[in-house]
Amino acid sequence: MRRIPSLSARGPPRAPPLVSNAVNEPVGVWMIGALGGIGTTLVVGARAIAGGHVSDTGLVTNRPEFAPLDLVPVGGLVFGGHEVRLSNFWESARDIARQSRSLDIELLLKLKNDLLDISEALKPGTCINSGPAIESIVTNPVTRQDDGLRSIIQRVQSDIRAFRARESVERVVVVNLASTEPDLPGIDAIPSPDAFEALLDAGDASRIRPSMLYSYAAFQEGCGYINFTPSTAALAPVMRTIGSARGMPFMGNDGKTGETLVKSALAPMFKYRNLKVLSWQGYNMLGDRDGEILAHPENLATKVRSKDSVLASILGYPVHTHVGIDYVPSLHDLKTAWDFIHFEGFLEHRMTMQFTWQGCDSILAAPLVLDMVRLTELAMRRGEGGPMRHLAPYFKSPVDVAEQDLHAQFHAMMDYFARLGVTPT
Repeated sequence: MRRIPSLSARGPPRAPPLVSNAVNEPVGVWMIGALGGIGTTLVVGARAIAGGHVSDTGLVTNRPEFAPLDLVPVGGLVFGGHEVRLSNFWESARDIARQSRSLDIELLLKLKNDLLDISEALKPGTCINSGPAIESIVTNPVTRQDDGLRSIIQRVQSDIRAFRARESVERVVVVNLASTEPDLPGIDAIPSPDAFEALLDAGDASRIRPSMLYSYAAFQEGCGYINFTPSTAALAPVMRTIGSARGMPFMGNDGKTGETLVKSALAPMFKYRNLKVLSWQGYNMLGDRDGEILAHPENLATKVRSKDSVLASILGYPVHTHVGIDYVPSLHDLKTAWDFIHFEGFLEHRMTMQFTWQGCDSILAAPLVLDMVRLTELAMRRGEGGPMRHLAPYFKSPVDVAEQDLHAQFHAMMDYFARLGVTPT
């Protein structure tokens, strides 16, 4: 990640300290798709940890060896965001408690007033050219308004500014947690920021996705940006160019929480022992809105490509693979993945391995987002901009990182910390 002077810097930039001073002021977290399972669990978890109601299990950045990094405390995070549905954090959390039971209703009752207060910072999002799957879940009428691309961007920027003022925060990290968008042909061919600006001026909505408007607005507002979704438009090449030019740190794509996490940790074992993988079949079942959206073929294709790119990169040779994803409404936010591995060993003898992964998607994802928000804010404080390659262990398709081996990715992250003068173990 290259070093770029802060937007507000005047005169020659000064080298940032090896380790930044402790954070004493709050930091904003602005979520796209705020009331989804991940966003709701993220807010509940952060407020519960801050209130001493639960432990910080799953939060890597709260391990003692990370203390020298002087990260913003979890209690120092304040929340807001865009949402295309009419609801609030209390209602969303209560629904999750009833359906998947991953949130405890007694805990939610303790946090009810806090959740309702945070809900006051929610604003209607946009669904312009998002595809029929996403448009089918929209319940906020403001979301369907189409006042032109420039007007939508101005509204998003105004919402972020209002959030800054409401919470008295200087630094805001924007996190895309929205449903998976369909791919957009030709998006990688937008040659320059000027060409993108011309597209906005022309109002050609057929050549954009909502995630592009959000990431553009975030960069213009001086926000760090994390694309936790598989939606490739959010950090298409032209968007990365715009983010880097604005000196903002960013990273994506597609958070690595379950089956792919296991793949990226397990596949190196076969490589290390020179066991040849012949076939790796995967089958996933999930419910909730994520599964509902992925039941549409155009949205599913984006997700499958992200999940299916890991093995050949790690093993170094083509492998017969298949990733199946089925929507099972009764599972809600609980998901099951079954993988079958056919491999060849000594004397060309063929063997098999199978594993089943059962987990709650939001419980697995929320602490990762908290980790990345804290590390993004650290990068902003240090005046760093561009892709945060050290966050690759958190993603299925990390931007500007070819390495998919989880172990190698983790060591690269440790190398980044070592360059700050801190060596977590």
